[in-house]
Amino acid sequence: MVEHNSTELEAVSSETVISSLKVLGQILGITLDFSANPAISAVKVDSRLIQPGDLFVALPSDTNGRFNATAKGSSDGHDFVSSAIEQGACAAVVRHDYSGTVNVPLIRVTDTYDALWSMGRAAAQRFGGEKIAITGSSGKTTAKNFLQAATGGYAAPGSYNNHIGVPLSLAMIPSRASMAILEIGTNHPGEIGPLADMVAPSAAILLNVGTAHIENFSSKEELIVEKTSIFNSLQDKSNSISAFDLMLNYGVNFGLDRAADVNVLALKNDSAQLSVFGQQKIARVPGGGIHRAETLCAVIACLHVLGKDIEGALNLSESAIPKGRGNLRTIGSSHIVDDSYNANPDSMAKTITTFLTRSEPRKLLVIGEMLELGTVSQKAHEAVGALLGGQDAICVGDALQETAHRYKLPWFAEADDRLLDAVSARITADCAVLVKGSNRVFWQNNFVDRLAAKLNTS
Repeated sequence: MVEHNSTELEAVSSETVISSLKVLGQILGITLDFSANPAISAVKVDSRLIQPGDLFVALPSDTNGRFNATAKGSSDGHDFVSSAIEQGACAAVVRHDYSGTVNVPLIRVTDTYDALWSMGRAAAQRFGGEKIAITGSSGKTTAKNFLQAATGGYAAPGSYNNHIGVPLSLAMIPSRASMAILEIGTNHPGEIGPLADMVAPSAAILLNVGTAHIENFSSKEELIVEKTSIFNSLQDKSNSISAFDLMLNYGVNFGLDRAADVNVLALKNDSAQLSVFGQQKIARVPGGGIHRAETLCAVIACLHVLGKDIEGALNLSESAIPKGRGNLRTIGSSHIVDDSYNANPDSMAKTITTFLTRSEPRKLLVIGEMLELGTVSQKAHEAVGALLGGQDAICVGDALQETAHRYKLPWFAEADDRLLDAVSARITADCAVLVKGSNRVFWQNNFVDRLAAKLNTS
């Protein structure tokens, strides 16, 4: 089984662009000599997620250096073909040398990664609607969800934004959708360009360039070059949407500066006054916070560029916030702000600052370390410490140990049961709790769900 960015694969309610084995054979350029031509309901690479009618693609963990995985694994998707079939897979894409015997068609190819990318490219070409590609150091999934909620278009599941996730997202596009919204991420130079070329977007959004994954780049300038490469895939660069502070000389921009094409004039709680190409609008910002208001500006700018009605983006509900990116969970008279999916220096500062403006009489910050920051890690965590000093806070992870010591804050090495007990013991009535850190700190340990369950039973 091959892991990728998320296992939050959502069901597709209508026929996808890659609709049958016959279509798959045409895409791969091979003749499939099968008596049956089953419909393909979805394409998946994780056998645990297979539903009846899905196509399983067996990916090896070893990519022969072609792709950079955030987490190295030793498993091979070919070891799980039988499991996928038992779950109901209609067929499987495997290497030529696969020797297993199953009772469904096997599509044998030279390289299953190449096959997956061929499916992604073909799906993008066959899809007749508009495609929006989104990148940035933070906020990609929030922007995607905002756009989906505003337009009713197809939103790629979870955070499928890497060399596996992007072609999978494309292969999952319902054929009847009018729009597809896809994330493109990077943690090494040269990754965004090929993925953006595969998507061939109608419009592209660059939300921000922070220091996430900067350990793999020689400088901030190299990271900016990588992020802006998403616009090279556009046929018309006027359909570029970028943060104002990047000062690009093409497309439209958004931000806090009054000179931006779409900007935030004022924000109070979750109500924002915006300037949209010179016209004032009032918009609801799900979850509040200036960082989400900026993301909403990017969404509105994109809709404007594509000639779409922006009204749907002006009154979004809380359900538009993706899981783990600031969701509010109410337990009795207390609230947990679950921002545990990820963290980088920019999003950490904005989230903490926004959280401290909440009205609850007690506020507890449970802050995890930020990973993949390379040489800027110490400085970035010192900046977090400056925000936490004097607050009711708990630090988690090696990179925050020195910060905890300096500001006399409780420190835990990991999000284990000891931390769970310590946090739950400090939560009282009318308390707000912020949980934020890199994905591997809280999210992968299911910490917020465990905390909520403990509070509900106490």
